[in-house]
Formats: sequence, structure tokens, C-alpha cells
Amino acid sequence: MTSAAALRRPTERIVHVVQGHHAIVDDPDVVLSTILGSCVATCLCDPVAGVGGMNHFLLPGDGNAGGEGQKYGVNAMELLINGLLQRGALRSRLQAKLFGGGHVINNLSDIGAQNAAFARRFLQVEAIPVVGESLGGVQARRIRYWPTTGRASQLLLERAEVFGAEKRAPVEPPVETGALELF
Repeated sequence: MTSAAALRRPTERIVHVVQGHHAIVDDPDVVLSTILGSCVATCLCDPVAGVGGMNHFLLPGDGNAGGEGQKYGVNAMELLINGLLQRGALRSRLQAKLFGGGHVINNLSDIGAQNAAFARRFLQVEAIPVVGESLGGVQARRIRYWPTTGRASQLLLERAEVFGAEKRAPVEPPVETGALELF
């Protein structure tokens, strides 16, 4: 299996999308990355316009949260879609990939399943096709997304690793337990 570093172009720059944030990119040298447990990341791309983006939301719905709105699905989705449209994307060409929604903490409600169901429902209502997804399960994921083309990859992480990775920037690459690349 080839390492992620070996697949990276020398000019690529990685931008990490943290919880409650989003990023929109039209630079082919930028790769968006995030680590997900029960959170969901929606990756949207207009491959004709060469623009795409990723959000990372923690909770389904809107939460009526004022300044913390991006941590809720509705606000995160609206900000991502509207930002893409402002950068030249057409709604009719948007394609989605969904990641996360895992049940990574035992003995707690399955917020990951609720996040995944919300994301699917939202995109269905908006008539944005989901062309790839990796939702649910019990493992965290490290996602890399090339927003100008819509290419995505994921690494499944060891269960204990998600908590440390969300609290600080990783010093060493996480243990790879499985890789999946979606084109």
C-alpha cells in the first residue's frame, strides 16, 4: 500500500477543516482535510467550475445557536452551498460526498446516525446528488478532499485515536487500519 505522502504532489497544500467550520477552494493545489467521529463532513464540488468545499458539523438541525451556528447542520450546509455559488458553482452541477457519522463513544446516544440522516435528507431536499459516502460504523476517519475535482480519500483510525486527534494537531500520522478512495 502506498503512503499518503507518496501520493501527494510537491505543490499540494493541506488545509484542515476543524469542527464547526467550512472551507471553499478553487485552487487545484489545495487539499482539504478533517478528522471525524460522530461529526459529518459534507464535501461539495462543481467539477466544471473547478470549485468545491467541505464543512464539518457537530449536530443535526439548526439549534438556533446565534454565533455558534456552524456547528449545526443547517447553518453549515447553507454556508457551504451559498459560498460555492458565490465562487461560480452552479447548483445543478453540485455533487456531494458524505463522511463521518460514526458511533465512536459507547453508552451515549448515536448522534452520528442523526447527523448522517440529516445530511442525506438535506441534500435530497436540495436535489444535490450524493455520489459517494462513508457514514456510520464505530471508527473515526481522516478525510482528504480535492475540492476542484471532487476526489476524496479516507483512512479509518483506531478508536482511541480520534479523541487525541480532535484536541490537538497530530504529531505523527495515525495508524492506518483501512483506506478507501472515492473518485
